[in-house]
Amino acid sequence: MHSLIRTHATEFSLLGVIVVISAVLSFATANFFSLGNAFDLLNISSVNIIFAVGLLVVLIAGGIDISFAVAASVVQYGTAIALGWIGGGGWLSGFVIAASLGVLLGCVNALLIHRFRIISIVATIATFNIYFGLLMFFTRGVSIYDLPDWLTDRVILFEREMPDGTWIEITLPVLVMIICVVATWTLITRTTIGRQLFAFGDNPEGARRFGINIGAMQFIAFGWLGLMAGIGGLVQAHYAQEVVPNALYGRELDVLAAVVLGGARLGGGKGTVLGCVLGVLLISITQNGLNLMGVSPFAFKMIIGAIILIAITLSNTRLERLLPFAGWKGTRR
Repeated sequence: MHSLIRTHATEFSLLGVIVVISAVLSFATANFFSLGNAFDLLNISSVNIIFAVGLLVVLIAGGIDISFAVAASVVQYGTAIALGWIGGGGWLSGFVIAASLGVLLGCVNALLIHRFRIISIVATIATFNIYFGLLMFFTRGVSIYDLPDWLTDRVILFEREMPDGTWIEITLPVLVMIICVVATWTLITRTTIGRQLFAFGDNPEGARRFGINIGAMQFIAFGWLGLMAGIGGLVQAHYAQEVVPNALYGRELDVLAAVVLGGARLGGGKGTVLGCVLGVLLISITQNGLNLMGVSPFAFKMIIGAIILIAITLSNTRLERLLPFAGWKGTRR
């Protein structure tokens, strides 16, 4: 048990913070501690979790990307137009188009970073502005509401009527999110590519000398994030039932904060899918609770920033300081 806690110190710390915040919010608000609100949180958080597991792979590989949310917006618009060209299509064609566009945009970042030796944050700041500028220029900020019926019709996987007459439900975005989470976990923990990504992120020069293909690692990491951005963009369009060019603008920093909060190291070579998911949920729970309490949206960033600082402090504190009664010495991860 002690070994398990030491190995997953960040995840246990995040769970502790989530429990404390949830307990406080359950007393502070009337509706927070309810099954309906929990299901709503899960549905709402699905797209951010999809983005987060994609970003996790890039961070593990030692890179950073802030263009994925805008790339997802480009994918939304491009997919909607392409579906119009083919007469509406279906879920399969929609996922293929969105995934292909997302991977293409992700590979553009990888090409700039690997071929032209541009630092990843600089390259993605550039593509962030290029993608968003081109999107707003060609769309003139006009949203698309005329989408195929299959994309706008809600897909409910589970629903139940509560005693008070309200309905709780789990929708398609949750299923897609689970598939993306499992796929990412499999990639980074059960494949040779995953081990190479960790090695490359931890020590790029050592990985190169060991024979790992550096270019392949860059394209796999950013291509995977592009894939998740494409899928997340399509799921967001389904959830919102419309395509708004700037709907995802600004979400990249929340997702980045959540992934780092979940234990991913900005220097590369470290990160877990569980920590990533918990980081997103912590931020979503905090925002949801503040909203139910009637706190001004302008205070969200300030309060969430404080929560992030507290959680990171806890996750980087030696466990024997937090649990002096446990009788063992933990190690900083």
